[in-house]
Amino acid sequence: MAARQPRFNQALLYDTTPLPSSIPPVDEIGASSAPLLSAAYFIGARCRPFNDDYMKCKTDAYGRGEFECMREGRKVTRCATSVLEDINKNCLDEFRRHWSCLENNNQQLWQCRKHEWKLNGCVFDKLKLEKKIPDAPANETPVHLRERQIFSHNETGVIT
Repeated sequence: MAARQPRFNQALLYDTTPLPSSIPPVDEIGASSAPLLSAAYFIGARCRPFNDDYMKCKTDAYGRGEFECMREGRKVTRCATSVLEDINKNCLDEFRRHWSCLENNNQQLWQCRKHEWKLNGCVFDKLKLEKKIPDAPANETPVHLRERQIFSHNETGVIT
């Protein structure tokens, strides 16, 4: 057993120190996990250069990149916000159906393939963004395009 008793602090801590003026301000995205998961591959498709710059900065900073890489991090946030705004403008119904399904099915993607296919089609038609799973084998059908979803609530596993 530990020699000292644990102490719990339930107070919220706020850092009121302003950021340096060299770091551009950006609003938070303001989305919960389900819409972010629903749009994640599209965010990745459009924002890859910004994500790569941010990750390179973090790698080059050797763990000290909180302030050094904040500019790149803000670019990633702005790009993700622009993707979500575009999806909301062009494919709101499909997007809402898909992330609501994810929300109601514990974020399990395979439970929501029917809605996902419709969202993917709409986003591709209107925004020219395509869902691609990184490092997926080239000779296999990607998991999100398979008709038979083994773990689906649907008893046959076939999505209609």
